[in-house]
Amino acid sequence: MASGGFHVDEQVYAFNGRITASVVITCIVAASGGLIFGYDIGISGGVTTMGPFLQKFFPSILRKAAEAKTNVYCVYDSQVLTAFTSSLYIAGFAASLVASPLTAALGRKNIMVLGGCSFLAGAVINGGAENIAMLILGRIMLGFGVGFTNQAAPVYLSEMAPAKWRGALNTGFQFFIGVGVVTANCINFGTAKLSWGWRLSLGLAIVPAAIMTIGAVLITDTPSSLVERCRLTEARQSLCKARGSTDVEAELNDLIKSSEIAKAANEEPFVIIFERQYRPHLAMAIAIPFFQQVTGINIIAFYAPVIFQSIGFGNDGALLGAIILGLVNLSSILLSAFMVDRYGRRFLFLEGGTQMFICQVAVACVLAVATGVSGTKHISKDHAILLLVLMCIYSAGFGWSWGPLTWLIPSEIFPMKIRTTGQSISIAMQFVTTFVLSQTFLTMLCHFKYGAFLFYAGWLAAMTIFVVLFVPETKGIPLNSVYAVWEEHWYWRGFVKPEL
Repeated sequence: MASGGFHVDEQVYAFNGRITASVVITCIVAASGGLIFGYDIGISGGVTTMGPFLQKFFPSILRKAAEAKTNVYCVYDSQVLTAFTSSLYIAGFAASLVASPLTAALGRKNIMVLGGCSFLAGAVINGGAENIAMLILGRIMLGFGVGFTNQAAPVYLSEMAPAKWRGALNTGFQFFIGVGVVTANCINFGTAKLSWGWRLSLGLAIVPAAIMTIGAVLITDTPSSLVERCRLTEARQSLCKARGSTDVEAELNDLIKSSEIAKAANEEPFVIIFERQYRPHLAMAIAIPFFQQVTGINIIAFYAPVIFQSIGFGNDGALLGAIILGLVNLSSILLSAFMVDRYGRRFLFLEGGTQMFICQVAVACVLAVATGVSGTKHISKDHAILLLVLMCIYSAGFGWSWGPLTWLIPSEIFPMKIRTTGQSISIAMQFVTTFVLSQTFLTMLCHFKYGAFLFYAGWLAAMTIFVVLFVPETKGIPLNSVYAVWEEHWYWRGFVKPEL
């Protein structure tokens, strides 16, 4: 199996440069695209527990919560409420399908600007919403913004970063997602007691959107993107600035050669990617984002306040629990940045998957004991604290494994000619899976009760086995040399052939 044993010629490293201030600054700006995604994930779950918000848009939930014998798992079971959350993801899916050709034609940076502007518009509409239709429209605009940004930013990060530091810099995207989640949870906690607090929470999404959009306007595009669009003078300047050296001809020529190979093929990327030699790339683009979502992390992030309130934390306790969960996740993402280029992608995948599996099973067991089979038993304070601890351990496992690696792997495994297409498929798969899970989770929680967490535990076992068998190690390998890991893999080598 191709893992840590893969070696590339030392000459390849010579033109991958050292880490420079320019690379760090541009990568921080690109990674800040994760802010808008994280802010939305954190804000939506907290807003849906606010009384004034529910009273205005979902009064039936408040009536259900007031019933003395309500099943604790079913209080928030509302398809309209889940549509508020999940509509963003179906819009993101639609955006990701058109983002690939746009990213190739207009460049990575311009698509980030487009995404930021769309998110700004959605934040304004949501903050001023007067009915459910306005809420959904705002969410759709947010979805377009997230779809474009999630397509362009990880590719930008992988193309700008030196191979030795690619994992750490790409982890920045997930780190900013975590910052967005924590910030949103803190804002929800502070605004929860205001009658118009939900408007403030939703409207403040303009701040992370403005930060990312202004930053994206100021940075240069990636050398790969500029070469792809035949802007060679700008590509050379971008490369000199990124590598901190004027001796970039070898790397520039390598990019030009890759671009010429891609253009000589003269085929539609969405056709090429289905060829047999790209079967392993396509499999990763589909499987990895799918598996990330069926870890259950985004469901816990969306609905953490709802879950905590459902099992007896109370409104303030539920929002505080979500903040704690977010801080743990953020800390673990920082750890990932230090570990991913030292210990490799596979190690983090396997350790994180095992840790999350154990925690999901434990959460299900605690809930079964604490709430009873019917879900009507009042949970004790000790059980509630234990649940929070288990969810924190689970969140830490995700933060240093499947969280950042799902953005990193698809952005680094594709050759230039299908890189934006592969990223597009990866993002589309993530949005489709998130849409289905977010639309069905509260109903599943109501019917499966604690068994919902066993459902995710089963997927965690499956995905960990998938990593053992099928995911090669790509640590430290330059983007234009990653194809070699497939040629040395026990299974995928039967599909690929050496590139000319």
